[in-house]
Amino acid sequence: MQEPETLFLVLIKQRGWKDYEVFEPRYRDAARQVADTTGPASIATARLEKRQFARWCRVGLKTMPRREARRILGVLFPGIPAERLFAPAAVPLAADEPAECSSRGQVEIGAEDVVMAAANESARFAALAEASNVGPHTMEQLEADIQRIVRTYPNRPVGPLFQEVRELRNVAFRLLEGKQPPQYSRGLYFAAGVLCGVLANASFDLGRYEAAETQARAAFLCGELAAHNGLRSWIRGLQAIIAYWDGRPSDAVRLAEAGSVFVPESGTAHIRLASIKARALGQLGQAADALTALHAADAMREQATEDADLPGGMMAFPLEKGLFYASSTHLWLGGEQHLAEAESRAQEAVRLFSTAPPERRRLGEEALARMDLALARLGRGEIDGAAEQAHSVLSTNTRRHTESVSKRLGYFDRRLSLHPAATSPVAIGLREAITAHQQHLPQALPPGEAP
Repeated sequence: MQEPETLFLVLIKQRGWKDYEVFEPRYRDAARQVADTTGPASIATARLEKRQFARWCRVGLKTMPRREARRILGVLFPGIPAERLFAPAAVPLAADEPAECSSRGQVEIGAEDVVMAAANESARFAALAEASNVGPHTMEQLEADIQRIVRTYPNRPVGPLFQEVRELRNVAFRLLEGKQPPQYSRGLYFAAGVLCGVLANASFDLGRYEAAETQARAAFLCGELAAHNGLRSWIRGLQAIIAYWDGRPSDAVRLAEAGSVFVPESGTAHIRLASIKARALGQLGQAADALTALHAADAMREQATEDADLPGGMMAFPLEKGLFYASSTHLWLGGEQHLAEAESRAQEAVRLFSTAPPERRRLGEEALARMDLALARLGRGEIDGAAEQAHSVLSTNTRRHTESVSKRLGYFDRRLSLHPAATSPVAIGLREAITAHQQHLPQALPPGEAP
């Protein structure tokens, strides 16, 4: 005699869900729906083990599912209590349960049950059509996590942060694979774009330029899908920075100009683009165009508003960052006047960076500004002042290593070796310190150099 089947098994066979690999994702979707509609939020992480699924399919379940699982099953099988769901598909009638009986005194799955099953299927479809795997709580938490990451990125070691950002990006990707109203889709694409942008920046800081460019392309696509000009503009700027440090200043100019096409609602993204363009033009030796770009950045700074359409932190372009971009431009142009300008801008940038509250210190950017100041002083013959800044950078780069700072130290070392004071005790000691520092750090991967 064939063993009877549970109503649960009959229903999942009807719906094409009889395999665990098919049913389990639907169970997870229903869990998220419960979390978003009635809570608690923790139910969104509920999972169904394969062994438990197999027990549910067999008659004779010893204990009913826990309350959390029953709530999730209530979404999948509306109106069917767990006791009925895990009983045999044909069960004895209760004394007060009116129904058509067979000659064996059992309720068969007849026309009424088939009709009810069809109704349940329609109800499930309607619930899925109306439901979303993303609700206000999910978006609020994702936005809060992004805010925390972009604000703390500038003063945290890049390597450990990378995995945290990667995991959060994967959360955004998984949510996008689900179903949500259009307004949430745009928000998720924006979140995914920001997180890919952070990963691109981190890959760049780790010296992995090819990976950084791949992440940046994914981030830009997300910005396109989100129709977010602020993000598109910022990502084009990041791509321009990667090209600049990779020794491709012409590409950096082109990418900065491409980013200027997207007009953000507010913020400093276009100031950043003009400043990047100025540095790249300086590297190309195009003095007039470089100074024009710097003047444009200064003019935009006077009209700037807060970055309301970007999450701030590492994605903002504060005054001190603009100052050291300007100092880099003047260093490229060379000559006594430009060296004086470079020193003045870099010194002010260092002052602003170093007086920020500890939790808002931009350690990598401050180190780059100090290297600009060191190079400007070296160019003006102030070997002691240059050494003071370089030693400070060695300390910072040990605690928070980035490839850009290491490249600047290498460039400084080569310039120092050609300086008239290269044989002085200060210069010899500094060069030995730089050599020892670089030997204990990962070797730079990309070619090219930048001041």
